[in-house]
Amino acid sequence: MTRLTTATAATGFATFALLYAPQPVLPQLAAEFGLDPSGASFAIGAATGALALAVVPLATLSERLGRRRVIVWSLAVAAAVGLLLPLAPDYPVFLLLRVLQGLATAGVPAAAMAFLAEEVGALGVGAAIGALVAGNSAGGMVGRLVAGVGVDWLGWRAALALVGAFGVLCAVLVALFLPDGTTRRAPSTRSDVRAGLVSAVSDPVLLCLHAVGLLGTAAFISLFNAIPFRLAAPPLSLPARFAALVFLAYAAGGLCSALAGRLSDRVGRAAVAVGALGVAATGALLTLPDALPAVGAGLLLFTGGFFAAHATASAWVGARARAKGQASGVYLSAYYLGSSAGGALGATAYAAWGWSGLTAAITCWLALAAAAIALAHLLTARAPAQNSSGTTTPGSAAISTSPTRGNRFRPDSSPNVTDRASAGTSTTTAPGNT
Repeated sequence: MTRLTTATAATGFATFALLYAPQPVLPQLAAEFGLDPSGASFAIGAATGALALAVVPLATLSERLGRRRVIVWSLAVAAAVGLLLPLAPDYPVFLLLRVLQGLATAGVPAAAMAFLAEEVGALGVGAAIGALVAGNSAGGMVGRLVAGVGVDWLGWRAALALVGAFGVLCAVLVALFLPDGTTRRAPSTRSDVRAGLVSAVSDPVLLCLHAVGLLGTAAFISLFNAIPFRLAAPPLSLPARFAALVFLAYAAGGLCSALAGRLSDRVGRAAVAVGALGVAATGALLTLPDALPAVGAGLLLFTGGFFAAHATASAWVGARARAKGQASGVYLSAYYLGSSAGGALGATAYAAWGWSGLTAAITCWLALAAAAIALAHLLTARAPAQNSSGTTTPGSAAISTSPTRGNRFRPDSSPNVTDRASAGTSTTTAPGNT
């Protein structure tokens, strides 16, 4: 189990360190390649947009090729591209490399959670996915900090190369320690996959929750794409190594996600998600004054509120859906589409109207996400959940089954995985009322 935990944590660390490492050096990219904030933001959007498009196809491919193979090769290719990024001679080549990195990275969320559920069984899956998400949080924070702190002394190319080297080290650890799959699964047929996808996009409650992932992530990435420009410009004028410290606000995400899970048991998912979105909006508004204490406090509230809402919504997807793999894949696609398209729109708003214009856009997106939560709650009260074939079943709770071990075939779905894990960057158990 120690080997599996090490490999799992390294998987999560490498994925998010590589994916978001360029975020704190966006001002330096803009200066070197003659870009405005909107153009520089494509350094993030190119990768996350490619990931959004690739995650569902790679999830299907992992059914055929094996999940371990997809995870190992995805990380290896993503890390190798990370070492090539500093060598990009111009911005179009840099963006092409980021697209390739996003396509490669998509193999990890597409396969990792299902792999863990199959290998460790029902009793150990929570701890295993906890290690994955701990790696996600640490990688997302450390990758940004390494690049942001290092850019003042090393330049953006060497700073990104350092993150790429960390990615290579993690990929080696995963290749060495991630066990071979011991559980064989009955292969999914085309009709199974098609029915699951139809279920994931035809249930109106799930569509509302996918919208929450899209809108919430659009707001979150927009703010963190623009904050390096805000902090570097007058009157704050912070050096990059100090501006990068704002990414320590990510630590609030893990704490608030866990708190959201416990509160959901008491007051229901809808109330927790709407409240968390309200906290995020309050945090965004607190960043309006040109005062570092206000900006710092606002970022903590904004980050904590976003992660709590994201964790609650994605756990709700797991509890609602019967075709859990496909529903989680669609939620991930919406999540990363929000990161890509929404991040670009937010950067455009910042370039055109400044920080106040960006804050207005973010607040509107969070309000729309809250409206989607309210609609999901109303629809849940009126309609039962769908199963994987599109018919209805009484109630929305997921059926928990214990994974089998050895060489026996197991069912195609892993219901207990997405009940415990939120898609993407954070996890919590939130089996409470809707």
